[in-house]
Amino acid sequence: MDTEFLFLALGLAALFAGFVDSIVGGGGLIQLPALFAAFPSTAPATLFGTNKLASIVGTTSAAIQYSRRVEIPWRVAGPGALAALVGSWYGAKAVAYLDPAILRPLILALLVLVAVYTFLRKDLGSVSKEPEHGGRSVAIALGVGGAIGFYDGFFGPGTGSFLIFLFIRLLGMDFLRASVSAKILNVATNLAAIGFFAGNVELMWKLAAVMAACNLTGSILGSRMALKHGTGFVRRMFLAVVTVLILRLAYDTFLR
Repeated sequence: MDTEFLFLALGLAALFAGFVDSIVGGGGLIQLPALFAAFPSTAPATLFGTNKLASIVGTTSAAIQYSRRVEIPWRVAGPGALAALVGSWYGAKAVAYLDPAILRPLILALLVLVAVYTFLRKDLGSVSKEPEHGGRSVAIALGVGGAIGFYDGFFGPGTGSFLIFLFIRLLGMDFLRASVSAKILNVATNLAAIGFFAGNVELMWKLAAVMAACNLTGSILGSRMALKHGTGFVRRMFLAVVTVLILRLAYDTFLR
């Protein structure tokens, strides 16, 4: 395939991935399959690492965009990010010992439960119901960050969506507060995974740079749209992305 066309196609995929990911996560659902389709004979670890390089710029930009309009709850986001950093590092290491595909049925079931719960609870995440964050909130953030961080380093699909749902359900955030908190943790998981992959496998740096620029553009557009339209829009996007994740995982689990 012509290199220029390949870069263009992957750049467009990264643009759309950045747009979706900046709102509710799930950008890897678009970007990673595009990389695997373009480079079917390339080592998966190389593609995972290249995907993280392309994603982290957009994720960081989204966090900055949100922080200008939505206060970041650093009391929980900070410890959660540190736990996510450690969890993601060990998750990336675990890929060498376990097949990530073993998680598909479990993740599929969890996503179905998340979608059903969010759909039935119309008020979920519509307004912030956060308590004053103390030791209990910090402990929850550490647990969520460590567990989801490990998952992101090991497997990945739906990381942002899981973080948003858990921050809403366990810490009482609204969708916008949960989204900006999820971005902080996602930056940490991407950093850890990049650190591991860069030291252990060869990455496609030039391609990653092109995709990162496109992902950044999509991220700016998506975060601005989310801030403009508010929690209701983010909730609808959340349900749409989780539904697509369910369909994709169901196909990979039962039909492929």
